[in-house]
Amino acid sequence: MEEKYLQDISDIKNMMNKSSQFISLSGLAGIMAGIYALIGAYIAHELIQNHKNDYTSSNYNQVITLESNTFKMILLIAFLVLFLSVTTAALLTINKAKKEGETVWNTTSKRLLTNFLIPLVTGGIFGMLLLQNGDYGLVAPVTLIFYGLSCVNASKYTLRDVRYLGITIIILGLLSTEFSGYSLEFWALGFGVCHIIYGSMMYFKYDRK
Repeated sequence: MEEKYLQDISDIKNMMNKSSQFISLSGLAGIMAGIYALIGAYIAHELIQNHKNDYTSSNYNQVITLESNTFKMILLIAFLVLFLSVTTAALLTINKAKKEGETVWNTTSKRLLTNFLIPLVTGGIFGMLLLQNGDYGLVAPVTLIFYGLSCVNASKYTLRDVRYLGITIIILGLLSTEFSGYSLEFWALGFGVCHIIYGSMMYFKYDRK
């Protein structure tokens, strides 16, 4: 009889967790986002190197300005990485939710998205203002820090691993501020390597059954 009561308590606890947390996030989506980010960082690195090589062989301006073709290409790559990451995450999450019989668009997922977007949009606007004022060196740290804050802020409505991912990326963003000459490397670590590592952990912990 006592074992039945304990099982009932466990079932009630699981039901409460499911009602307050969106658990259909796909670990594979994190892995793919990390791969997209690493590819994007590599292409951006090559563009920057080509820009520097052009500078040494001509009177080309070494500084990458908002008007330069190099910056426009890097911005295009960033938006492409974001688009691919969001699209992949949406498709894989919807697929996982269907398999688990969970509704994708519910009260919990709305709260998750709202809490995620508030710091993210704030950081995006802040980053654009930095670009407008010529503070290029702070853009990478700002995107890392605010993205990390978004993960931490949204983690109370989803898997706990997202919180640890956010904290790790915040730390990388702060380190990127201190070592400003390696912003692209820290960006690749945060959005690339960290997503792959935490996505793999989430995949093996929750997705493989």
